[in-house]
Amino acid sequence: MDMSVFMYRHFVETGVAWAALGAIAAVMFGGIGSARGLRISGSQAAGVLSEKPELFGKLLVLVGLPGTQGFYGLVCAFLIGGMSGLSDGTFTVSLSGGLAMMFIGIGMGVVLWLSAIAQGEAAAASINLVAKKPDESGRAIIFPALVETYAIVALLAAFLLLGWVADLTQVEHVMKVDLSAAAQAVQQ
Repeated sequence: MDMSVFMYRHFVETGVAWAALGAIAAVMFGGIGSARGLRISGSQAAGVLSEKPELFGKLLVLVGLPGTQGFYGLVCAFLIGGMSGLSDGTFTVSLSGGLAMMFIGIGMGVVLWLSAIAQGEAAAASINLVAKKPDESGRAIIFPALVETYAIVALLAAFLLLGWVADLTQVEHVMKVDLSAAAQAVQQ
């Protein structure tokens, strides 16, 4: 079998290429958002620490919060890889299942991207609060944590949606087997 035919049949017809694009999108957008959110919070903290270096411990968590979205994107990529057969080379996902996984990965990635930036901005505001009132560091973490809630909602939604798509892909496979068995019975 020609290698190009093999690649086409195993990546495009099975839907695994589309699922891989979804995994890539989740990691890419989550990482881009986290990097930008960390830049926002880190820049703010650097300014505060130049005048009040003793606040480093109180600001560290606030600076790091926008970085979690990148990890959530990675978790989504692992889920897609496992459910599509991409991670073990079995390529069990149908074309429609792969397309669905791609859209789930893209949707989750966009939510992670935007929430990481918003979380960086909320963290920067909280860093300003801690700079003026260091005793309020416990309360200050609540504002960026509220934004984190929506990144977690996106991760949970992706987990549920991917589970449903995997279930539907199994049903599709069973239906194809049943239909092909019925077609063979009719031919005989």
